[in-house]
Amino acid sequence: MELSIIIPAYNEANKIGKDVAAANDFLTEQRITGEIIIVDDGSEDGTAAAAGAVQTDKKIRVNILSLNRHRGKGFAVRSGVMQAEGKFILFADSGLCIPYQFAITGLDMIKRGECHIAHGSRKLPESTIRNPQTFSRRVSAGFFRWLMVHWIKITADLTDTQCGFKIYRGDIAGELYKKCESDGFLFDVEIILRALRSGYRIKEFPIQWTADRDSRLSLTKSPWGMMKELMRIKRKLK
Repeated sequence: MELSIIIPAYNEANKIGKDVAAANDFLTEQRITGEIIIVDDGSEDGTAAAAGAVQTDKKIRVNILSLNRHRGKGFAVRSGVMQAEGKFILFADSGLCIPYQFAITGLDMIKRGECHIAHGSRKLPESTIRNPQTFSRRVSAGFFRWLMVHWIKITADLTDTQCGFKIYRGDIAGELYKKCESDGFLFDVEIILRALRSGYRIKEFPIQWTADRDSRLSLTKSPWGMMKELMRIKRKLK
């Protein structure tokens, strides 16, 4: 199997059907052997049922993993990675902010040996932003980026650590996520630091991005909790 697509979802019943259909169409049109793994992170709105109701190609396996309670995005993605069987793994946020066709660029980069992990980035000059974030989200994202570069010391070449469109070599994803301890949305930071510490190369590729104004994630909901988690990650991996 070439590609596992992992979609973490929390109360996304109104979106998840389109996510599954788009992932199915991408795999079918590109003639990629693959699977779609939906990780329902303790949703209360029928997300799992909505995902299971979508008609997909019989050659594409759809696995719906339902967690018994809300554990966080990091836990959900990690659970999906541990179930994945693909040679490559793509994790994509629910909501179709980025068309799946952009994954081809990242996959090709890994296959050519340019990197071990490929991140979509909204910050690259070649990227297209169709519906920008609100002003408050842009401000918080700018502050978060400053923290990443100047405090966490992630290389400035990685311009968009929180973009929900990342591709890994499957064996490397398994190695990194097995060790990951972050259950919330800052798991990306821990995975990046672990990857860099292990000598893995990470490169970014341009994308087309449309902001999801109904996103469940926010950097501003719990700033103190975010700082505490960043401090824990920094101490653990310094």
